[in-house]
Amino acid sequence: MTKENKMALTERIEEDKIEIVGQFKHIQVRTATVVERDGVELTRAFDRKALAPDADVSGESAEVQAIAGAVWTQDIKDAYAAHIAAQSTGE
Repeated sequence: MTKENKMALTERIEEDKIEIVGQFKHIQVRTATVVERDGVELTRAFDRKALAPDADVSGESAEVQAIAGAVWTQDIKDAYAAHIAAQSTGE
């Protein structure tokens, strides 16, 4: 008779890197999807997204919201809006 092994597979998603880059303080967020068996990591896959100063961050983590609140000053938002407007008019 064989003993049945029940191994628990779990998956979690974590923000493992948040960076502020560029003139307009874009926020880059890297998330890792981690699959573990009985607490031992089997795989890790990454996803990235970039958030511009005109982004709605209400659906982001509290940490990303706090960073956006700190770095996206009104001056940054105005400069970014002017930059986008200049691009659309071809200036």
